Amino acid sequence: MTSSIMNIPYGISDYEAIRSRNFYFVDKTRFIPHLEQHNFVVFIRPRRFGKSSWFSLLQGYYDKKLKDQFDLLFAGTDIGQNPTAERHQYCILSFNFSLVSSSLDLVESRFEEYTQLCLEFFLHRYAEDFPTSIAESIRSAPSIHSQLNRLFVYVAERGIKLYVLIDEYDNFANSILVQSGAPAYHDLTHGEGFFRHFFTILKGGASGHGAGISRLFLTGVSPVTLDDVTSGFNMGDNLSLTSEFDEMLGFTESEVRGILKYYRDAGYVNLEVTEALAVMKEWYNGYRFSKTSHTDVYNTDMVWHFIKECKTNQESPIPDRLIDDNVRIDYGKLRHLILVNRQLNGNFDRLRTVLDEGQVVSEVVTSFPLAQLHQPQNFTSLLYYFGLLTFKGRYRGKSALAVPNQTVQHLILGYIRDALMDVGRFEIARDPFTDRIGDMAWDGAWEPVFRYLAEQIDAQTSIRDYLSREKVIQGFLLAYLNINDVFFCRTEYEFNKGYVDLFLEPFVAKYPDIQHGFLIELKYLKRDQWKESKAEELLTEAENQLTQYLQDSRLQQWETLRFTGIVLLFCGWELKTMREVGSALEKTSSCEH
Repeated sequence: MTSSIMNIPYGISDYEAIRSRNFYFVDKTRFIPHLEQHNFVVFIRPRRFGKSSWFSLLQGYYDKKLKDQFDLLFAGTDIGQNPTAERHQYCILSFNFSLVSSSLDLVESRFEEYTQLCLEFFLHRYAEDFPTSIAESIRSAPSIHSQLNRLFVYVAERGIKLYVLIDEYDNFANSILVQSGAPAYHDLTHGEGFFRHFFTILKGGASGHGAGISRLFLTGVSPVTLDDVTSGFNMGDNLSLTSEFDEMLGFTESEVRGILKYYRDAGYVNLEVTEALAVMKEWYNGYRFSKTSHTDVYNTDMVWHFIKECKTNQESPIPDRLIDDNVRIDYGKLRHLILVNRQLNGNFDRLRTVLDEGQVVSEVVTSFPLAQLHQPQNFTSLLYYFGLLTFKGRYRGKSALAVPNQTVQHLILGYIRDALMDVGRFEIARDPFTDRIGDMAWDGAWEPVFRYLAEQIDAQTSIRDYLSREKVIQGFLLAYLNINDVFFCRTEYEFNKGYVDLFLEPFVAKYPDIQHGFLIELKYLKRDQWKESKAEELLTEAENQLTQYLQDSRLQQWETLRFTGIVLLFCGWELKTMREVGSALEKTSSCEH
């Protein structure tokens, strides 16, 4: 490896730094001409998807003060070879609201202080467009709202082209919602709230003949705040669900393949490109941002995390930490949606149902206020905007949404486990249970895992009413079998013309010495329906199903692994019988509770 190898741009969102300091750059500038067809743009994407990098790129392309640096910034790019007439034509007024304090006592003063600082930087940077007397007149206004009004009037009168960029527009508002609750959030975003007033000023600056704002680009993670502060943002185009821009943020498979090849050749990645891509596809891919898209994209932060971890951990071909802590949605931001006064609400059930069913059929709405979040379609849409669900096709004329990848599945299952613990419904000793799953994967000792869960359910009675249906039990088992990453835990997985309830696929790429995989079939009887004859009938049915599934030729491809079928029979919440099924019913064991 030499010093000329391009740096890994993990955590780097400054476009000028990426281009001038030898960072790897994935060129997305081909989208600039398409974006120029829309003067006022809203673009919502999940966290860590490259929004801030794109925000910085737009600054670099449109800022009139960077005209002499065009070749440095854009040489070799699509837009560098085919620039538009709009390049370097604008004064840029930019805000990043993640820099505003979310402390309820300080937020208004900090917002005023921060936005005035941004305006001061703007007036200083473009001093030739704003004579001293004009700049002083703008500064002398009593608040940022009146200062912006004066600015917009002046640029409209003088024909100055103004581009307003707002990054993380909903950051501190969401934090206030989590930390201080809905009433404080409502005061911020409704009535005479200063944040609502700010957007009223923006709307005025972008409206009517001779509007002061020529262009506006606004990003965030959710449309909820925007709906609340504008009562429906109708001054611009929301391109978040437009297929034309589906790949503007995130990496396509060909782009990821190019990254892997480069760092494989550089010696940073020990895996062959095909092997590394298989892992990354499982953990980081699967996002589609329009219902008509047929192309999946990878989360940008996750990709760079993988490359960085490969470089840091040269001894192991697979990073120890496949999930970057920075892509974990703050649990508190979801907890207030599924817990009220330490009670699980309907949103928790909807989140759990997504995993139970494998998908949810619902359209994604472009905006809705917080007050309407309890409506199923709105909550489902919010899960989509957070990146917990993504488009996966159509079902009976509606969009089908599903979990995009293993990273998100681990996050959701973690939320479910934490929620059950937070309401005092179920808690286990994590380390001993993790050890048991390890024994299951390497030694085939599966019975202690399910015995332990059954014992804990017996001991912690509050969980019993929750485990009221077969699908609920399936989701419960999935949540706890997924507590570490030795298995890919798949539900309703197709084998030999049937669908097994749970498939525990060994993560061989990371744990090459793992020995065992499992196919689990669940059977369920209500407590008032228990009969020995009916139980035996269900057990025989499950054994026959597993025998069929275990004949699937794909299982034979893992020459070093043994796949075992397991039948679990529940009566209500009680695990009545466990049986092991080999590929030829080679052994059967049962335990009664």
